[in-house]
Amino acid sequence: MSEVTGRGNPTGVVVITGTGGMGRAIAHRLAPGRHVVLADRDEGALADVSAALTAIGHVVTTQRVDVSDGDSVAQLARVAADLGPVIAVVHTAGVSPVHASAEAVIAVDLVGTAHVLDAFAPVVARGGAGVVIASMAGHLGPPIEPDLLLALATAPTDELASLPALDAIRSGDPGLAYAFAKRGNHVRVRAMSVAWGERGARLNSISPGVIATPMGRAELAGGSGAFMQAMVDGSGTGRLGTADDIAAATEFLVGPSAAFVTGTDLLVDGGAVGALTTNQIAR
Repeated sequence: MSEVTGRGNPTGVVVITGTGGMGRAIAHRLAPGRHVVLADRDEGALADVSAALTAIGHVVTTQRVDVSDGDSVAQLARVAADLGPVIAVVHTAGVSPVHASAEAVIAVDLVGTAHVLDAFAPVVARGGAGVVIASMAGHLGPPIEPDLLLALATAPTDELASLPALDAIRSGDPGLAYAFAKRGNHVRVRAMSVAWGERGARLNSISPGVIATPMGRAELAGGSGAFMQAMVDGSGTGRLGTADDIAAATEFLVGPSAAFVTGTDLLVDGGAVGALTTNQIAR
């Protein structure tokens, strides 16, 4: 762990996992007046984002974390709680099916998210809020049986990875595993919002569409890129999303204007899913 102190007296702690394009934009949006805790596996990326924030006066602590490791995430929660009241947790860390195996997608995007929700449920401050960055893929994957959806929502995290249905998914197509994991995020957030509510905190997810980040650009260049571009072109906005679009949605969900919003998913995709699911874009 390293800490660099900027100017001012922070009024609360904001935790952001993942320092990719969306994580960086969210950190800049939420940093003013707060103590930002940045977490990522990549120490170089942590140093870069921390330096950019501290250069303009923000207070930042960095922590190397592997979200697929429950102990690593629990340590992050302890570090954050020791710094002050945890008023926001934004989980952006994840892997892309373009760069990762199906097994890694399940370990990081599904189980890793559950680790974060578990670790911060006991420490988030009253009036605080959490946001999980999921994906529009969770709205577009193959249907999941109700019993399996319930298990994804409520199974103890140490049993989640061993659900029998995951055996075939882990050995299959990474894109399908990604859609499955992100749908799992939706229902996990829905269920865990009750535990967070017992602390007086709220919990929601955001499902970005195709976003102009390095990960998004890599996906556009991948095997399903042509279809993704067709979704963008046929959407209501007709453009790629930006990291700032997701940061703005996050700011709303963690702020007072969303005081009665919890346990739900906000689709921030420029209308792509709406156009696709009403047959205005050819599958």
